[in-house]
This record gives sequence, C-alpha cells and structure tokens, in this order.
Amino acid sequence: MFNGKKTEMISWLGLIGVLLVLLELSFRGGELIFIFALMAGCIYIGRKKVPRTFGKVLYWGGWFGLIITVLNMIAFKFVMVAVLVYLVIQFYQSKKSPSVIEPVVQKEEDSRLSESLLTKQPLFKNILYGRQQTPDHVYEWSDINIQCGIGDSIIDLSNTVLPDGESVIAIRNVAGNIKILVPYEAAVSVHHSVLAGSTTVFQLHESKIFNQLFHFQTENYHEAQQRIKIVTSMVVGDLEVKRT
Repeated sequence: MFNGKKTEMISWLGLIGVLLVLLELSFRGGELIFIFALMAGCIYIGRKKVPRTFGKVLYWGGWFGLIITVLNMIAFKFVMVAVLVYLVIQFYQSKKSPSVIEPVVQKEEDSRLSESLLTKQPLFKNILYGRQQTPDHVYEWSDINIQCGIGDSIIDLSNTVLPDGESVIAIRNVAGNIKILVPYEAAVSVHHSVLAGSTTVFQLHESKIFNQLFHFQTENYHEAQQRIKIVTSMVVGDLEVKRT
C-alpha cells in the first residue's frame, strides 16, 4: 500500500513539474528556446576549438549559461523543493514506522504464462558528452534508439548484415553531427527535425536550416526487402546520410 502511495505521489509531482514547464514556456518560450540554442551552440563550437583559448571560453561559458538558465526556471525550483519535502517525509515515516523485512514465498507459475527474455548488448549508449561510432570490423546489427547531449554519432552499416524487413535508427541529440552510411541495396526513409544546422541526404543538400522538419524516402520503400528507417532530431548540428 505504501509503495502505491509513493508511486502516486511521484506521479503527481512529475505532472505538476511538467505543467510548470509548459506554463513557463507559454510566458518565456521564445526566450528559453533561444537561450538553450545559443548555449548549446557555444558548447558545440567551443568543443571543436578546445585547444584554443577562445574555444575554451565558449565551451565553459556555454555550460555556465545553461546551468544558470536551468537553475532560474520555476519548474526546477519546484522540483528541488518537492524533493527536499519528500526526503523529509520519508525520513519522518522511517522513524515512525520502521520497515519490517518478511520472507517472500514464490509460487510456481504456469509455464504457459512465463516467457524467456534475452538481453542484447546495444551498439550505442545514451551519453551526455562524447563521440560514438560503430565498430570498424564486422558486427551484429541491433536497432539503435539513443539520446545524446553533445557529440557526434557515426553509423556505418557496411560492416553488418541487415535483416529482412525494417531496421530502425533513432537518435535525439542536443548538439553535434550525425553521419549514417547505408548500403546501396537498402531502401531508406529519413525523418529529421533540427533547429539550426544543415542536412545532406544522398544527392540532396540543405544548408543554413533553421527550425525545419524533413521527410525523405526512396522509391518503393515499403516494397523493398531491406528497409532502413532513420529518425533524428537535434537542436544544433548536421545530418549526413550517404551510400556506401
């Protein structure tokens, strides 16, 4: 019962936090998006020029501005206060009603209701900073679905065997470049969303993009034996999809 109440409390706090974010965006939406985009751009450009003094100033200045902006958000202040109140309540209840550990007796389950699950090692991981790329040797394919902070992602499909049907590559990035190399025999569908950057898909090139959505698809995509669905979104950065 207590676990149910705790889960419900966390759900309500999360809902209130989301509502506060939406409320703040309704008043400061343009300002916040501009500040986040500007700070992400400073971090990205500064990372590319870290050896130089100017690059270091941009990089750390971007992180400082980003942290200050988040700290000044009403939603963040509410979350901090809510977490503090929640910890105080948990401490009080633990003193008032200490938990009792009881043995758990597991009943035999009907084998028809149980299934075996296999854990597969993903090709990529969620990271806040850094560069990721597929191995330069033969590897087993696994669909990609990641979220990244700042950094580049390079996916080369020439070193793997794609299964029949649809293979999915989904990447959400704050700042950085995404490069995807696909085989000639595979059909490709690209859904791309970007605030600022450039997009290159095969022979098509779009530069100096601002707040755009793109959908490209090769002919007879749904009838192809091997299909690659690419879904990407980023604040600042470039997307490049090439044949290999």
